[in-house]
Amino acid sequence: MTITEKIMARNSGRDRVSPGENIWIDVDVLMTHDVCGPPTIGIFKREFGEDAKVWDPNKLVIMPDHYIFTSDRHANRNIDILRAFAAQHNLPHYFDVGTDRYKGVCHIGLAEEGFNIPGTVLIGTDSHTCTSGAFGLFSTGVGNTDAALIMGTGKIWVKVPESMRFVFEGSLPPYLMAKDLILTVIGDIGCDGATYRTLEFDGEAVFDLSMQERMTLTNMAIEAGGKSGIIPADQVTFDYLSERGKTDYNPVYSDMDARYHSEYTYDVSKLEPVVAKPHSPDNRATVREVEGTRLDRAYIGSCTGGKLEDFEAAAKILKGQETVIATFIVPATTEVAAKLHTTTIDGESLHDIFINAGCQIGESSCAACLGGPKDTFGRTHGTEVVISTTNRNFPGRMGSKQSAVYLASPLTVAASALSGVITDPREVLV
Repeated sequence: MTITEKIMARNSGRDRVSPGENIWIDVDVLMTHDVCGPPTIGIFKREFGEDAKVWDPNKLVIMPDHYIFTSDRHANRNIDILRAFAAQHNLPHYFDVGTDRYKGVCHIGLAEEGFNIPGTVLIGTDSHTCTSGAFGLFSTGVGNTDAALIMGTGKIWVKVPESMRFVFEGSLPPYLMAKDLILTVIGDIGCDGATYRTLEFDGEAVFDLSMQERMTLTNMAIEAGGKSGIIPADQVTFDYLSERGKTDYNPVYSDMDARYHSEYTYDVSKLEPVVAKPHSPDNRATVREVEGTRLDRAYIGSCTGGKLEDFEAAAKILKGQETVIATFIVPATTEVAAKLHTTTIDGESLHDIFINAGCQIGESSCAACLGGPKDTFGRTHGTEVVISTTNRNFPGRMGSKQSAVYLASPLTVAASALSGVITDPREVLV
């Protein structure tokens, strides 16, 4: 069996499962946020009763992150609902806005708080919940009704997905990042190429990646239509978890004779920096092919571009330079935001590098990645052409339906911010 099939077999109490089977599985963690949390809570109360208890308060994680730093009263009301529900059920894992516990983007917050445990099942009310699969677990997004069922019973009815295997061989060149790898995959198979399948990542280049970079790979499995993305746990995983006090888990691995729907192999030494052109993540082009395209703004943030390592990559290019277009920096979490002040390059903090380069730094959140209310930081409002580290570039995704968004790695975005046109990072990397 594949790693995904083994996890689902374990959580269904069976010796083995096969792709296409429909089974009940136990959920180890359920996550929700301010967009889907309130309707999930509403359905839970309707179906289980106003006084019903959640199945396990210790397994429910609520991290508001999407529409929070706004004066929009409807968005503010969502937080009120979450806060009241958390108080009613005495939930230990509610990370409230405006408190010292607030985290930021849920997908990165889950990792930082140690909820991503190898060999387990983590379900969230967000399509990018597949991010957690970087830790060798089955993680996927579901709708509000399914989440309400889990909230009441701790179980969910799922179909066992087929698995696709993507092997990246060789040592990753310094001008490539995980974003280039996943955009290459999506460009090859399309936005529906992995529909209801697991994308399993393997190979030397994958296991040389940090946990932060691995999360970029699994995050965008959904952009290929995938049910989940997964990377087998290794020493890098164990070290990350150990730093967060997590040592009790039982990782699983694919059998040598596991059967896959399909397998793809890449030599990373032959890959180039790429972008996804408007208006789809699979509209791939090499940076060389679109080099010189005029830009109005650059955006470095979100669950695929707001991690510390993303900012370190961008700062190496921006240090001592000045951006020529509006450039927005949005840390994914408060932990990352704090480290912008303490992480240095040649004695200068990342925060100061960005400020001195003319960037605008926002508060830790999803911010403009999902558009948001009109006062959302970094939101597009007109016909801007944007280059962004986010994961989707559909019309209106970052605000205005008239804007055009190119998806790229932090290296490519930073290089482009200095020139005002799409620029190959190889031209500016020292």
